[in-house]
Amino acid sequence: MSLGKRFRDITVATFNEMLEQSEDPVRLIDKYLNSQAEQIRESEKLLQQCLSHAASLRQQYMNAAQLKERREQQAVIALKAGEEEVARIALQEKLQQEERSTQYKALYEQSKLGIVELEEQVQQLKSDFEEVAAKRSYYIARLESVRLQQRMNERLRGMGGGFGAAQPRMFDRLEDRVSDMEMTARTLREVRSQSRDAFMAAGTAASQVLESELAKLKSKLQQEGWMRS
Repeated sequence: MSLGKRFRDITVATFNEMLEQSEDPVRLIDKYLNSQAEQIRESEKLLQQCLSHAASLRQQYMNAAQLKERREQQAVIALKAGEEEVARIALQEKLQQEERSTQYKALYEQSKLGIVELEEQVQQLKSDFEEVAAKRSYYIARLESVRLQQRMNERLRGMGGGFGAAQPRMFDRLEDRVSDMEMTARTLREVRSQSRDAFMAAGTAASQVLESELAKLKSKLQQEGWMRS
């Protein structure tokens, strides 16, 4: 049994017990609906914040990817002009932007998974609310039938004989009056947003990657006749 289902079963059992003990079950149902409505509002507010954050992450990784391409083009132009040091600087920033793009894209993909989960939770909350709200008037009618039957029994008892044994008490337990009530209450999970610690290696390793990129561009330009071997 999943944790969510166990929590739901516990919540339903607790709520049914409260209904049985309540002197005004309709008021208790209304209180539950108000609570659910507040949870829906807060969940939708959180969902909008998550969507906004995801859009920001997407823009970050796309901007970094575009800047990476621009710096590589600038390195090519610099080498064609004989500015090797300028090309090296452009390539260094290209590598930085490439790493930045990778990091932000990973965060964006994680945020999308959290959004899907949160959207499912919001939809379930709405479904639960609509189910209880749709049945509320039916329960009110059943409870009114119980009250009227009790009054009728009291009236008949007060009129004396002629009716044989006392009328049986109908709907003696509140649990019987609301036996077909189905409630659903699910827990909300916190949106897990994790960040990766994926920084570029420093020192000699970074320098080797940079020199490798520079060598690739030189070789390409030599083949195109821009540089002498």
